[in-house]
Amino acid sequence: MSLAIFDLDNTLIGGDSDYLWGEFLCDEGIISDRQSFEKKNDYFYQQYELGLLDIYAWAEFSFEILSHYSINELEAFHLKFMAQKIEPIFLEKAQDCINSHKKNGDTVLVITASNTFVTAPIVKRYGINHLIATEPEIVSGRYTGKVSGIPCFKSGKIENLMPWLERNGESLKDSTFYSDSHNDIPLLELVENAVVVNADAKLTLMARKKGWQIVDWR
Repeated sequence: MSLAIFDLDNTLIGGDSDYLWGEFLCDEGIISDRQSFEKKNDYFYQQYELGLLDIYAWAEFSFEILSHYSINELEAFHLKFMAQKIEPIFLEKAQDCINSHKKNGDTVLVITASNTFVTAPIVKRYGINHLIATEPEIVSGRYTGKVSGIPCFKSGKIENLMPWLERNGESLKDSTFYSDSHNDIPLLELVENAVVVNADAKLTLMARKKGWQIVDWR
């Protein structure tokens, strides 16, 4: 038994869940100023792709809408979001890989910079029980629009992973990490088996230099 770690966006699914959540909010008329929101949504996604994302600025932008609605209202939105934006981009090859690890008795974990509200139902849909993600703060049963703890981005993934390993009696011995993004190079270098999936150009170049496995689940 070993640990199989998966990134989510553009790895297990064929798109970015947080970006698509923003699109969904605009499509549903939940965002009043669509033009301004889409401009910011595009900006933060471009910064992420460049490796220049200010994770706290992104979180402030992304989490604000959560503070405007009750958790029940947000969960109702999310059901429609799953059907409209996420189900069409589920990847069968990703599910096959997950199933293979589970059959081997491996612990399967998703670690993602996207927030737990958006990602937890997606992870559950893949049959995965363990998730580490950026946590939106909840006070008195409502989202505040702020981040709780360390954002799960770049080295922050490692900072969140290490206490999780200790709490769950897991280790990185024989571990595997699957990711598409150069932002995940710190964790890819830490595990024993790095696998790049549907990778961006920078990560593909790194994978070739390092001799990491390269796969396409699209």
